[in-house]
Amino acid sequence: MAKESIFGRISTLVRANVNALLDQAEHPQKMIDQLIRDYTNNIREAESAIAETIGNLRLLERDHQEDVQAAAEWGNKALAASRKADEFRGVGNLADADKFDNLAKIAIQRQISEESEAKAAAPQIAAQTEVVEKLKSGLNGMKGKLEELKTKRNELVARAKVAEAQNKVHDAVKSVNLLDPTSEIGRFEEKIRRQEALAAGKAELAASSLDAQFESLEDVGELTEVEARLAALKAGAAPAALNPAATPQPQALPQADEYRQQP
Repeated sequence: MAKESIFGRISTLVRANVNALLDQAEHPQKMIDQLIRDYTNNIREAESAIAETIGNLRLLERDHQEDVQAAAEWGNKALAASRKADEFRGVGNLADADKFDNLAKIAIQRQISEESEAKAAAPQIAAQTEVVEKLKSGLNGMKGKLEELKTKRNELVARAKVAEAQNKVHDAVKSVNLLDPTSEIGRFEEKIRRQEALAAGKAELAASSLDAQFESLEDVGELTEVEARLAALKAGAAPAALNPAATPQPQALPQADEYRQQP
């Protein structure tokens, strides 16, 4: 039963579709590692079972060969006894002739017994030989599957490393993409732009405040000039006299007496 169980497991494992199993696996690398362990353990068990089966086969073959050899030896003994009986019968010694004929019969009976045992063992040997050949073939298939699994595992590990490296490269490229607003440089540039805008706003506000101050100064100057001219008017000065540099000085009006003195 143990051998049949091993043979069944070997057949199942040899027929297993590794790629299909990996496609269905949630974690292919973990599964392939487990498969490698299972195949290694089953190969070890199969080798032990096959060695035992081969040992039993060799015992059967040895016993069968001994039976065949014994049958041949008993056949030779029967032939020798029969010839001896014929010699004694030829010289008229019937008693010894009958004695050797009886020995020949016994030898023939032994020969038949050995032939029967050899004949009975032949089907067992054939069946056991077939089992051994199947086990050997299955074992070789399992070893081939194991190498396939190891190759597949190495391929998966290599692909995983390449994918990891590619992802790192993509992440690195993405992090330095100046046009990407989510990148560190993009966020830093946006921060600078906001700071520049804030500085421009402050400068514009400061300029507006300065203009307002100058305008207030002009207003104060205008009021001061108004007050000065009003004071001059009250003092009896003419309006043009308030700005002698900009406006020509007007001639003084002639007195009434001057008009009277002219002829």
